[in-house]
Amino acid sequence: MKILKQGIITKVSGPLVVAKNMEEANMFDVVRVSEKNLVGEIIEMNGDKASIQVYEDTSGIGPGEKVIQTGMPLSVELGPGMLKSIYDGIQRPLEKIYELTGKSIERGIEISSIDKEKKWVFTPKKNVGDTVKSGDIIGGVQETQVIECKIMVPHGINGTIKEIKSGEYNVCETICVVEDSKGKMHEIQMMQKWPVRKSRPINKKLNPDDILVTGQRVIDTFFPITKGGTCAIPGAFGSGKTVIQHQLAKWSDADIIVYVGCGERGNEMTEVLTEFPHLIDPRTKDSLMNRTVLIANTSDMPVAAREASIYTGITIAEYYRDMGYNVALMADSTSRWAEALREMSGRLEEMPGEEGYPAYLGSRIAEFYERAGKVECKGSDGRIGSLTVVGAVSPAGGDISEPVSQGSLRIVKVFWGLDASLAAKRHFPSVNWLTSYSLYKEQAEEWERKNISNQFVDLKNEAMSILQEEAKLQEIVQLVGIDAISSQDRIILEVARLLREDYLAQDAFDEVDCYTSSHKQEKLLKSIFGFYENIKKAVENGIEIDEYIKLPYVSRIGKAKFVEEEKADEEFEKIEKAMVVETENIIKEGGLA
Repeated sequence: MKILKQGIITKVSGPLVVAKNMEEANMFDVVRVSEKNLVGEIIEMNGDKASIQVYEDTSGIGPGEKVIQTGMPLSVELGPGMLKSIYDGIQRPLEKIYELTGKSIERGIEISSIDKEKKWVFTPKKNVGDTVKSGDIIGGVQETQVIECKIMVPHGINGTIKEIKSGEYNVCETICVVEDSKGKMHEIQMMQKWPVRKSRPINKKLNPDDILVTGQRVIDTFFPITKGGTCAIPGAFGSGKTVIQHQLAKWSDADIIVYVGCGERGNEMTEVLTEFPHLIDPRTKDSLMNRTVLIANTSDMPVAAREASIYTGITIAEYYRDMGYNVALMADSTSRWAEALREMSGRLEEMPGEEGYPAYLGSRIAEFYERAGKVECKGSDGRIGSLTVVGAVSPAGGDISEPVSQGSLRIVKVFWGLDASLAAKRHFPSVNWLTSYSLYKEQAEEWERKNISNQFVDLKNEAMSILQEEAKLQEIVQLVGIDAISSQDRIILEVARLLREDYLAQDAFDEVDCYTSSHKQEKLLKSIFGFYENIKKAVENGIEIDEYIKLPYVSRIGKAKFVEEEKADEEFEKIEKAMVVETENIIKEGGLA
């Protein structure tokens, strides 16, 4: 191994360190700064001088101290043992650090990302003499009760298996030997390393046509996202960005969740850590942590490491995608990452762009979101995997005209616009149904016709038309009063009220209402449109609208969303019968008795 020359620090400016004698270094190489062994990454080269982004606190570091070059880019360790873990931005396991150092992270601490001593039971899926190529699955390890970690041939290796063995091994022991066409032997271990800034290779990208079912009615019905899709959630402070991402992480039908807390408050990550181990996945009936990786780089952690946390998270997500899993990555929030870029750009004295952000902000955001997608993975079996990316954006004052929001919206296909006025009314999720959109509507409707029903597609389109009509009517009502509009318009307002209050509003903290299946969503929409047909019939027969909406069955529609899934069909049947009987009675009697 070549020994690289040591650099010497010439300048320290917060997380930016400048060192000379670095002519042998390359962009994005990892270095160790000073005697304290701080982790840094080269982000600019100028002759023999390197500008280094340090991912730990640089207080006490000064000119003249050494910089040790590693000659390697910033990489993550990939292999069994990542699920159920919580890492910091540079993939150091926080639980193990806590065991070693207590509540504070010691600077320069070196600890393996994956436990290299733990033994895993490896089961081969290939035999001696089989021909394999990059990406082929040669065996598996049961990483958790619900997820098998599939061991793949590393990138760049093709040949014939000369040796493969089952049994218990740690991640550094050789489990397979492959001979390439030149006669060279390659030893394969369960652990791989991959540079975080480089996307993992695939055979080809595919059209994302499967819907990620989230269990959130406003999302699944009106603004769906596909497996392999991209989404931005801009919203002001307190509008519910983090709660929506928590809900998606808890209840969406992705196989693996990678949750990146990028610069947000520590109490939000604490909530994830305390809740997730106790939550039961409705699909696997097991703990949600068994399919989750958490990366925490909270607001009181080093600013520069926010960028690393984003890339670390998406590289881990790509690794599980390459096994053929559907992976969802939650980034909370990309604004904090952009602020870190702005700070580093200022310290590098680069020409600023809009609002002081670097001119390359848009391209960095694009590079991140473009790593999402539904893909045919490397390997000869043609397996399909997907990586869905949902990024929260925290614009100051909720103003989405700022650069991070606009840079995200130019790239993503789904926009869930959070509305502070809805949040103030305690309407959650506070997704504004008039400003949000999904460019996956065609794929969603095709999927819904196959997996739910044609009627659901028709109902949801009609529901959106009614909500749009309500927005126009509300302007008229504010001018002339509700008594001045027609009965038909009053009916539209009543149906829209049921849609808003009973369908779109959803309680994330209610044991039943936090998740609604596609089947139950359809039943609830049918009930609301049953009300629509019956109130029209009653009004045509001379019944006053204010009298009709007092019928007992109307309040039962709103309460039905709190009925357990297994009892929901029975409840909706009762509502439908009550609807018919109560409507006939009120018409017969000419009003309420």
